[in-house]
Amino acid sequence: MNLKILTLMICTTLLVGCTKQAESETAQVDYKAQFQESDKKISEFLDQLDNPKTPQEVKVKILCHDYPDVYKKQYMPALIKISPKPYTEEKLLSDLKSATDYYKGSLGIKCD
Repeated sequence: MNLKILTLMICTTLLVGCTKQAESETAQVDYKAQFQESDKKISEFLDQLDNPKTPQEVKVKILCHDYPDVYKKQYMPALIKISPKPYTEEKLLSDLKSATDYYKGSLGIKCD
């Protein structure tokens, strides 16, 4: 009787352990998909900033809020996870600053 209970407990423990491991693997972020999605959003933002028909208030919202937000919270983390060697947080933040400074200067936008 004790052997049956011990065997049942071991099987249950193994089953629970495997289930928890499978759940944690599926809970991981798909960084390639996150990168592709954020890269697409950033491309759309840049297209809007380059479009002379885009209203100025939309450009201000993109440049001062949306673009930096997507870049810092989605694009950078995904890119660093996918390709950690050539990219660092400092390098990517420098690239963001260069891009936003260029658009701020060319469009005459000042962010608060």
